[in-house]
Amino acid sequence: MTHKKFALPSVGAALALTALGLTGCTAPAGGAPSANGDEHVTLTIAEPVHGVGYLPLYAAIDSGAFEDVGITVEVTTLTGGGHVNSVLSGEVFGFIGGVESGAVANVKGASLKGVVNVVNRGNVYFVAPEGEEPAAGDDLGDYFAGKTIVGGRHGGTPNAILRHILIENGIDPDADTVLQELEDSSAIPAAMSAGSAEIAVVADPQLGMGVSQGLWSEPFLNVPQELGPYAYSSIVVPEKTIDENPELVQRFVDALMKGQELIEGDPEYAFELAKTEFPTLDPEVLQATLDRTYADLLWDGSCLSTEAIETNLKVARAGKILDDSDVPQSYDTVATTKFTGDC
Repeated sequence: MTHKKFALPSVGAALALTALGLTGCTAPAGGAPSANGDEHVTLTIAEPVHGVGYLPLYAAIDSGAFEDVGITVEVTTLTGGGHVNSVLSGEVFGFIGGVESGAVANVKGASLKGVVNVVNRGNVYFVAPEGEEPAAGDDLGDYFAGKTIVGGRHGGTPNAILRHILIENGIDPDADTVLQELEDSSAIPAAMSAGSAEIAVVADPQLGMGVSQGLWSEPFLNVPQELGPYAYSSIVVPEKTIDENPELVQRFVDALMKGQELIEGDPEYAFELAKTEFPTLDPEVLQATLDRTYADLLWDGSCLSTEAIETNLKVARAGKILDDSDVPQSYDTVATTKFTGDC
């Protein structure tokens, strides 16, 4: 078997695309080498954070599922939208994240599609310090009004959900609340600890860590249960890669689906793998994180369902993350079941 590693362009190309806003641009191939069935290739997946929700991807690496199909997968963490830019520049094979990020790029001239699902619920929770949460039956609009809310960067999936929830409760995010939209979500606990925000929008393991540290109580709004199936984190690649290297994409998807099945079916393995991936995390917090993940069905198959995509796009539009009025986005423009089979 021959071994092949794709030569990557510089990160500067991705930043140039950001500066241009992609206006009039066509996205490059996306870092996918041309590969025959007997070639071993190395592919890179960009992630916006190193998160517990991505365990199916890590499991496909750890279990050897990728190596079994002749692929070495490397993961790079690029914050602040860098995971998307790295795909647009051709620096990496694909990114793991919301398909609405692909839709936003598509509106500006790119052509990105989700090929396999990983996290099938909106992995976001609203929390407040103990005793400051809304009481059962309280009107959430009244509760949110006038408060300072800290969350992730504008344009990110958690931020889209935050804005959507506020709008659904009759709140104008920019007029009726003060939003602290942080480029680095790891700074959210510090904002809450300093008392500069009254509500936080977080995901695990940050959620569980904050509970254990007394920064906030258990979530008062559970988004996975609130929104149902939601294409929160998928593997997104350029359509050109799908067209020119379908065999390679199929091998990648087949292996990732095995990782997904492994995590969904073996919680004990998931815990052991998570301990390796997050060695500094308290085991009790990690177990609570996994318990919540399974209970809320964050992992729920590999196929990108119509319902999950439509919810994703609806939230992105409502949260004013996606304006596709001139270049409409739909299931067919942002996702495919070509490699997973129909849902």
